[in-house]
Formats: sequence, C-alpha cells, structure tokens
Amino acid sequence: MAFGFDLTEEQADLRDWVHGFAKDVVRPAAAEWDEREETPWPVIQEAAKIGLYGFESLADLFGDPSGISLQLANEELFWGDAGIGMALFGTSLAVAGIFAAGTPDQLADWVPECFGDENDPKVAAFCVSEPQAGSDVSAMRTRARYDEAKDEWVINGQKAWITNGGIANIHVVVASVDPDLGARGQAAFIVPPNTPGLAGNKKIKKLGLRASHTADVFLDDVRVPGSCLLGGKDRLDRRLARAREGTTAKGQAAMATFEVSRPTVGAQALGIARAAYEYALEYAGDREAFGRPIVDNQAIAFALADTRTEIEAVRLLIWQAAWMARNDKTFDAAQGSMAKLRAGELAVAATEKAIQILGGAGYSREHPVERMYRDAKIYTIFEGTSEIQRLVISRAITGRHIR
Repeated sequence: MAFGFDLTEEQADLRDWVHGFAKDVVRPAAAEWDEREETPWPVIQEAAKIGLYGFESLADLFGDPSGISLQLANEELFWGDAGIGMALFGTSLAVAGIFAAGTPDQLADWVPECFGDENDPKVAAFCVSEPQAGSDVSAMRTRARYDEAKDEWVINGQKAWITNGGIANIHVVVASVDPDLGARGQAAFIVPPNTPGLAGNKKIKKLGLRASHTADVFLDDVRVPGSCLLGGKDRLDRRLARAREGTTAKGQAAMATFEVSRPTVGAQALGIARAAYEYALEYAGDREAFGRPIVDNQAIAFALADTRTEIEAVRLLIWQAAWMARNDKTFDAAQGSMAKLRAGELAVAATEKAIQILGGAGYSREHPVERMYRDAKIYTIFEGTSEIQRLVISRAITGRHIR
C-alpha cells in the first residue's frame, strides 16, 4: 500500500491560493481591524468574491476525503491574521452544527443562508455556551418547548460568548428539550433571519481576536417552525426514547459539532504559531547584538529549533485527527482533543517565545507578534479548555470516569 505525506496537486494549489489571499489581503488589513475591533466586512466580501468564503468553497473543503484541505485553509488564513480568520471561519462552526444534526433538505435550505452572496455576505453563529454552562454542556438552561397546535418550537434562554452572536443571519441554537436527561436531552435548532425575540448584546471587548464579533445572545419566547429542528422531530423522539430507556446515545447536539471542529481549531492555532515563529526567525537573522546576528546565539537558535519541531509534530497530529474524523474512524485516544490541546498550547508558547526573541520590540505594537500573542491565548480556553481536553483524553485512554 502506498504511503506518503505529499499533498495532492489540488491540495497544494489550495494551500498556495489561501496563502496568497492571507499575504496580500489579510495581513495588510490586520492591524487596522484589530485596532477598530469591528467585523471586517470588506475583507469578508473580498473573500466571497474570489470564492474563498461561501457554501461551495466550504463544501469543497469538507469534501476532501483525506480531511486535510480544511486544515490547510485554516492554517494559512490564520497565519495571515487570527482575528480576520475567525471573522471568516466563525460561520463554519454553525455550518458544522447543521451538518452534524441536519437532514439533507435542511442542509440545502440553510447552509447557503449562512453565507449570503458576494454582493451581500452574511455570517452565522453557533450558540451553545451559557453563563453557567461552558464546558459543562449538561448544565444548559436554555429550553425549547414544542407547541404541537402550531407545530412550533418556543425557545427561551441566554447564550454567552457567541461568535457572530446577534449579527448573524442564521443562529444555530442548542437547547434542552428534556432537562431530566441532561446533555442527552438536547437538540439543535435553526433560528431564521429576523426572528422576533432573538437579540444580541453589545460586542464584548476582548484581549484578542478583536476583528471577530463576540456577544451574548438572548432568546425571549423565540418561535421557530417545527421544520427548524435539526434532524426532525421523529428522529429526536426516537433519540429521547432511547435515552429514557438508558440506551447509550451515539452523540449529543453540541459535542458532535465540537468533535468535528477540534482538528480545525487546532489548525487555526497552528497558523498563529507558525506566523510568530517565522517572524521571530527572520528578526533574529537581521537583529545584531555584540557584533553578530542574535540567531547565532544558542539560546535563540535552540528556542527556534524547539518551536519548529513542535510545529511539525502538531501539524501531523492535526492531520491524523482530521483524517480520522473525515473517514469516521473512532477517536480511541481522543485524538481530536489531543490535536486541539497541543496546538493551542503551542500557539501560546510560540508567540510568547517570539516576543522574548524580539525583546522590547516584541512588546510594542510596531511588530505583529504582540497581536499574535493576544490572539493565541483563547486557543487554550474556547471549544474546551486545555484542562477539559486533558480530561477527555484521560477518560479515553483509561476507560475510567476521571473527574
């Protein structure tokens, strides 16, 4: 059986195409949108015009049977800038939620609505986290009640830290339909555009990813048609019946999406780490101290060597997890969590090391490593903290319910 790590021609072309967009469009705009702390709609529209942002492009990325194309695109885009990258790829989490739970008709109806078109681009939001339910999704308080007479679902609750919350065209909301079942009693719903009762709070001021909109979302008697229940009511009723009988569930509305997305989140963190490493490497070759480039000092060279080694190792871990997810292989050792854990911690370590190599210059806004450092930290927090990833991994490898 043939085996190798060479990219296909299509994968290499994709990588180079996204890299070119990141270099020529994203990077020149990064500092401005970070400073403005606003959604970079002109960049999103430019991406839509060239076909990088939209349903067809994401379908092509998901369609790669190796699972690698989506990771390549994310690494290159976030190499350009993480804030703008998240403004572009934040929609994909909502799309992943629709893919994870929706029917083919629901995919066809709602995924294009997540993106809009090149003349009027839109974004989408995946709403899971709550003020008292972050990593512990079983503690979710948002409720969905079925109004049989009108064939409508009525949703009430509050979601916290939602990417594109309130400004999204489509909100995918995970809510509890049977609180007694905990996480097994949850379902995901489409909230269509301009639905009464949904409101986004003002944008949260953040340490990093400032070009990406984050806000709380409030749902006050939000009514959506029965057809907006992802997967349909018959499937939900069967799943709830199995849960009440004590049958092990195959997945949960929120966790199924996170399992798919963790390698991709890892690729985003990897892009940040690589950008910081490359900038520090170039700077160390140009900066002189005591009559020679600082890269000639072992302390600097070894720091760069360690970072490059970690980048190469983490990329392989991400690719492995992405391939497993795409080909329905069981994460027997929580490989998705491994990829996200190591990539997130690498992003923090690599950006911190880059600042140290630049010294005082790295601490100033004249160099992008300061922004990269701020952007990196969230990758040890969102989509499951590093501690949660370690918990998931430890449970997988021991077979025990570690607490």
